Amino acid sequence: MKIPTVEILNVPFINTTLNDFTNQLLNEHTLKSKKAFIVTANPEIVMYANQDSDYMKILNKADYITPDGIGIVKAANKLGKPLPERVTGFDLMKDLLEKADEYQMSVYLLGAKHEVIEEAKVNIEKTYPNLKIVGYHDGYFDWETNKVADEIDALKPDFVFVALGVPRQEKWISQNIDRFQKGVFMGVGGCFDVWAGAVKRAPEFWQKVHLEWFYRLINQPSRLGRMMAIPKFMMKINKQKAKERR
Repeated sequence: MKIPTVEILNVPFINTTLNDFTNQLLNEHTLKSKKAFIVTANPEIVMYANQDSDYMKILNKADYITPDGIGIVKAANKLGKPLPERVTGFDLMKDLLEKADEYQMSVYLLGAKHEVIEEAKVNIEKTYPNLKIVGYHDGYFDWETNKVADEIDALKPDFVFVALGVPRQEKWISQNIDRFQKGVFMGVGGCFDVWAGAVKRAPEFWQKVHLEWFYRLINQPSRLGRMMAIPKFMMKINKQKAKERR
């Protein structure tokens, strides 16, 4: 079943809940050994795609783009195309790991620093003892020789989580996904840092009041420059809304 989408600044977001999307991925892809390319996009990524045509082409190649950020949900509401909720990268990864644990599926982890991915692997295995991490590699490898892709192709994992940062993780998936026979491939940004305990996710209260971004900014002031994409994003949404009213 095709998931309906809502287009925001030329980026089509899935119009469904986290739970329904997780189940659909399981039923239509993983259990049937079909491939899927997932992008979790926040306002910063949407702005980047609108400024970089090559990256926009990569997003167009993705099977699913999820609304990772309350800014996307608010923009959809403003445009009169409401989305039911955020579908964040961390929450989606967590749900997919739970499914992998339930059905004893296989996982490959790619990205981050070596010590981070080592610790993330240990903690994921402790949390989900029934899934199998068939392989992992840090984010420092030679793209040209493509030995990592060769390894993944040989192992044929059910899920491949790629933490190379935007836009590298989407670029890597886009360049390599055609060679793989199966697997759900998803860019997960800094999720390995959270699993490793190197970075703490915002407490549940901050998440519920949609201020997770502010919590991260307080704890990581270096993100201020990146956060400036949010007001620029909302300005573009307001312009689009005004244009539609004419």
